[in-house]
Amino acid sequence: MFGILRAYVLIALWQARPGLAGYDVTDAVTYCFVTQAFIGPMMLFGGGLPLPERIRSGDIALDLVRPASLQLWTLAEDLGRAAYLFLVRGIPPLLLGAVLFGVTAPTSPTRWAGVLAGLLIGVLISFGWRYLVALSVCWLADDRGVAVLSLVLTTFFSGMMLPLHLFPGLLGELVRALPWASMVQAPADLYLGKAPVGQTLALQAFWAATLFALGLLATRLVRHKVVIQGG
Repeated sequence: MFGILRAYVLIALWQARPGLAGYDVTDAVTYCFVTQAFIGPMMLFGGGLPLPERIRSGDIALDLVRPASLQLWTLAEDLGRAAYLFLVRGIPPLLLGAVLFGVTAPTSPTRWAGVLAGLLIGVLISFGWRYLVALSVCWLADDRGVAVLSLVLTTFFSGMMLPLHLFPGLLGELVRALPWASMVQAPADLYLGKAPVGQTLALQAFWAATLFALGLLATRLVRHKVVIQGG
């Protein structure tokens, strides 16, 4: 229902302003349902990681002494979750949008390869951001405030609500360069063929690497912060 409501809003906007942001009406509707398909795999509304509760309960101490990396262990779980939700929460809304409104699709294997790569890197960026939000519980004792801030930033700066190409001037250039845009706007533009594949994937890879490096640093700091019963 949320996707259908968004689609009608975008149809009304693009009928009033044809060609807005370089999209036509079909592109706008396609953008709507493609981004709907991203909500589950990328957990755009936050959460998806068990770390905050494990930190509050003290179970994180067991995770930190395991021979496996906490960050990679959590990533493996999140990739499994993302793959499942892509199948049951991502593809059905996209197919429903295609039936009700009609959507476009990439027509060449090269474009499909770029779309799949952009989607995978987008999931990695989403994980990197949510991992940092989850670890903030070690210092704040509660992640609700950070989670709300994360929700606001992700909702408005990822392109989830409206294409970021609608943001004017320098503001538009800035928001399209931020990591949240690489979660939604970048893979959606790759799907629509509105962005150069190499440059887009390079920017996504930069943010994925940056967030993973910050996550690695935060994990090391956590080892010095966590206090458990008995010492």
